[in-house]
Amino acid sequence: MKANTPSERLVNGIIKENPTFVLMLGMCPTLAVTTSAVNGIGMGLTTTAVLAASNLMISLLRKFIPDGVRMPAFIVVVASFVTIVQMLLEGFIPSLYDSLGIYIPLIVVNCIILGRAEAYASKNPPLPSLFDGIGMGLGFTLSITCIGAVRELIGAGQIFGRQILPLADAAAGTAGYEPVTIFILAPGAFFVLAMLSAIQNKFKLGAAKRGIDPSNPDACGGACASCGNSMCKGKRG
Repeated sequence: MKANTPSERLVNGIIKENPTFVLMLGMCPTLAVTTSAVNGIGMGLTTTAVLAASNLMISLLRKFIPDGVRMPAFIVVVASFVTIVQMLLEGFIPSLYDSLGIYIPLIVVNCIILGRAEAYASKNPPLPSLFDGIGMGLGFTLSITCIGAVRELIGAGQIFGRQILPLADAAAGTAGYEPVTIFILAPGAFFVLAMLSAIQNKFKLGAAKRGIDPSNPDACGGACASCGNSMCKGKRG
């Protein structure tokens, strides 16, 4: 049975079931808008707002939505919140609105949002559903911000628009960093996603070899009699 406390839902979305690096969901915006860290955090927070609001609303309406029209009803709810967020971005943060472009309305069909609505919000009470949406959204935000930061650093020597690595100046004859521009192009998204996923998998494999379940670090792997973890909930024989 899935844990339903707010803190557990947050940890689940950020670490255990991270939508980008673990579930591999939402690849379209992940690969398309992460040309910079600002774009990544902007898309992530926009998606988080829609996720949290739609999860809460769908959970409140779960007993009133007939099974036969479940998915269309979910899409109507999500589309309503996406429209509100899109109008707010256009009115208050037009630069971010222009950068994200068509990917803002495409949040309506983002598989992370529809997946959480179907798998969790439609079956659980409002408060856990709200925090499930926040956790998944923050996990998505963290992931694509990291991808955007790496792409921006390697591809332009910048992070959040600030020059970190001094660029070479041929006219002045000064040496400096030569940007690898492929990283801010489409193929760079695949390279960085693969690299960060490989790093995460390396940590997971290392933990597995030591007999630690990455999704449950308090578990003793069945050897409860010799377990020295005071937090372990298993029975020691």
